Amino acid sequence: MSEHYLDDSIVHAFWDRSLAPRLEIDPGDTVVFECREASDRQITPDSISSDLNSLDFGPIHPLTGPVYVNGAEPGDALEVEVLDLQHKGWGWNGVIPGFGLLADDFAESYLHHWKLEGTNCLFDSGSDIVVPFEPFCGVMGVAPAEQGQLDTIPPRRNGGNLDIRGLGVGAKLWLPVLAAGALFSTADCHAAQGDGEVSGTGIESPMTVTLRFNLKKNANLQELQFTTPSPLTRADSAGYFVTTAHGPDLFANAQNALRYMLDHIVAEYGLSPEKAYVLASAAVDLKISEIVDAPNWIVSAYLPLSIF
Repeated sequence: MSEHYLDDSIVHAFWDRSLAPRLEIDPGDTVVFECREASDRQITPDSISSDLNSLDFGPIHPLTGPVYVNGAEPGDALEVEVLDLQHKGWGWNGVIPGFGLLADDFAESYLHHWKLEGTNCLFDSGSDIVVPFEPFCGVMGVAPAEQGQLDTIPPRRNGGNLDIRGLGVGAKLWLPVLAAGALFSTADCHAAQGDGEVSGTGIESPMTVTLRFNLKKNANLQELQFTTPSPLTRADSAGYFVTTAHGPDLFANAQNALRYMLDHIVAEYGLSPEKAYVLASAAVDLKISEIVDAPNWIVSAYLPLSIF
């Protein structure tokens, strides 16, 4: 078993099975990846809100990789074990016009900088709001089965832009191998994120990521699978404030549950609507509470009270 290192001097912002691997490893090997933040350095600690108006989505998700895993063949499953994620002291999230669950409600850009210290994500200087550092790679994936370049924004069968916060340290992810060698890449590290990533951004952060790779031969996965440690630290004794919405449309229910939550945060904690929105994107979990009692389903938004 060997450990390898892959810097972020060369990145790619698309999926393509014809890309030459930057690294070749054996099953059981570990790789330390340096990952840029999701905007590929378009947003920096010195950026201001108006910089989001000119954000180019072309470089979004600068992937570190690909990694060729010896022996990986279509029909196998690539096992990715998350061993460690280390932040570099800073992250951002924000409101990008035309993007996010409430795109129609927020027409103006808003950029929020987070200071990362140890196991904490500090919302504002002098603020009592602290979100736990619960890092994960928003994008993990292998080369697609089809030829040509595919953009990274939507998740696909090859993995990609998953944004599943359960894929933190200790998680094991199984991806279907769709091309020889698997050709794994990763990017889009989040220091924290609520289930739903409602503003369109988690806490986007450059990170050092350590992953271990193995193979399950002839697994024939139709979609990715994973295991994750439980409970996550957000499920703590301080409890939650929860808003709900009902109706026949789960997407509309999710929007309304979030709207009610933002109203609560603004009224209870004195934040602006934009700050409430980005805080929710980092900390509020959307859950399908009920989907069997036709014609109306229920979506709930969970706000962890411990962050205050």
